Amino acid sequence: MAAGGALLIAAVVLTALNLRPAITSVGPLLGEMRGSLGASATWAGVLTTLPGLCFAAAGLAAPWLSRRIGLGRAIGLALAVLSVGLAIRVLDGPYVVIGGTLVATAGIALANVLIPVVVKGSFPAQIGLMTGIYTAALQGGGALGSALTPVLDDVLGNWRAALGSWAVVALLALLLWLAGARHLGPPATGTPAAPPRRRSLLRSPLAWTITLFFGCQSLLAYVVMGWLAEVFIDHDVSQRNAGLLVGLVSLLAVPISLFIAPMAARQRHQSGWILGLGVIGFVGMVGLAIDPGAAPLLWSVLVGFGMGVFSLALAVIALRARTPADTAALSGMVQGFGYLLAGVGPLLFGLLRDVTGGWTAPWTMALAVYVVQMIAGVIAGRNRYV
Repeated sequence: MAAGGALLIAAVVLTALNLRPAITSVGPLLGEMRGSLGASATWAGVLTTLPGLCFAAAGLAAPWLSRRIGLGRAIGLALAVLSVGLAIRVLDGPYVVIGGTLVATAGIALANVLIPVVVKGSFPAQIGLMTGIYTAALQGGGALGSALTPVLDDVLGNWRAALGSWAVVALLALLLWLAGARHLGPPATGTPAAPPRRRSLLRSPLAWTITLFFGCQSLLAYVVMGWLAEVFIDHDVSQRNAGLLVGLVSLLAVPISLFIAPMAARQRHQSGWILGLGVIGFVGMVGLAIDPGAAPLLWSVLVGFGMGVFSLALAVIALRARTPADTAALSGMVQGFGYLLAGVGPLLFGLLRDVTGGWTAPWTMALAVYVVQMIAGVIAGRNRYV
């Protein structure tokens, strides 16, 4: 049984490692891709917006799919779809890039919603710890996508081969998941283990508050993952260093996920932790709005710590629900509608860049979203149930 549990943990970790490189690998190569494909900044905004919009649509479908075919098979299908999408998007022109990205992010969206259900059902006594491990792997994968893709670009000679390499990693995750999924706990199989809810979560103010909190932090994360490298490159930072800085932003969230998230989850309220991380990230974003090139390392460190709140956003989903069935419903709603909100961010960021010709207006928009995130997060962190 212990070996089975370890295999399931390994499968969860490798799955999580694959849920961000599809997105973070694009940022450092965005300029090269635009030049090669003859694409505009608006196309780049659409490309960086797709993950959020696709996460919304596929995320809302995830609980239904899990009930139909089972949790293990649903996550396996998600990884297969991710692998296919990563391979497709490097085969042809700008529309194929967008199409392949849609397919890949659909797979990511399904896994995003269903992995918290695995944590709730298979590790009910270690929700904080497992959420921390899962989120650390998620952020670590994001860091690898940003930092390694420019290196792969240099070694392999073009952006297509560099981006396509991540399909191999996704296939490895699929193989490990097929082995680990046999050890899923019975409550997490996707079959409702509790009576149906008496009222819809759509009528729950707390569920909407958690959704707003999650959506705002996701919007900011996808702005950073999609545009920060381009911002630094525009301020005389080399492509490789810009990729490393964006990778650092993701990497800094790993210790927060491993240590702070479990500590916060053991407490009655998580509001103080959410507010503290938010203030740190807000200061870093103020620096980006004023002068990105003045201290890119400092701004990256501050923003990276602020983005660590993602682990608490995931923990809150499990902590504010009483059962795995409620967790699946809340996770689907929060990530579905939350990513719909998040999808607006990168596109609006790119449009503001096109309209104003500078970076101050886009970052000012991001700062306004940050304020909303902190307010909603403080409310969502209180000890209540949906």
